[in-house]
Amino acid sequence: MRTSTVWRTVGFLLCPLLAAPPQTAHAQQADAVTQLNIVIVEGEGAVNNLRQRVVREPIVRVEDQNHKPVAGAVVFFLLPGDGSGGTFANGAKQLTVMSDSNGQAVAHGMQAAKRPGQYQIHVTASKGNVTANATISQSYVAGATVAGVAVSGKLIAILAAAGAAVAAGVAIGVTRGGSKAPAATGLSPGSPSVGTPH
Repeated sequence: MRTSTVWRTVGFLLCPLLAAPPQTAHAQQADAVTQLNIVIVEGEGAVNNLRQRVVREPIVRVEDQNHKPVAGAVVFFLLPGDGSGGTFANGAKQLTVMSDSNGQAVAHGMQAAKRPGQYQIHVTASKGNVTANATISQSYVAGATVAGVAVSGKLIAILAAAGAAVAAGVAIGVTRGGSKAPAATGLSPGSPSVGTPH
């Protein structure tokens, strides 16, 4: 009698637990990462100056299938084995970092190459069994850059000399021309007219 009462009580307590859907399993399925995307935040198209030895550090953000940041993803940056591209710390060609709470990963410690040229940084992100790939294109130049375009020292000297020659020509023209001011020439727009075709 006592045994059947105990089993009845145990069954009464277990029935609601067994009938209820497993909430934790549903929550884990909702949070499961089924797809990764790599968004390039900084570094794409960067022109790095070899003389200044400054390199624009690549920054990427790892997102899931819902475009939400993925923290704790393993992000692998790989530089070219030869040519331009440079190295990471201790001469390494690869760097592995974990994405932070914002899903971002930064390739710190990148060191400039010794020769100019274009190169690509291959990026791989993985979380569990899901992987994504991206490529960041950058380049190195030996001289200065103006608005991201390489300008050599020779070109700067030529432009400076041309500017000086123009200034000298204007000065000579003004001193030899006396007090006469040069005649101004210009174009003025006319009135548009519409007529029947001939």
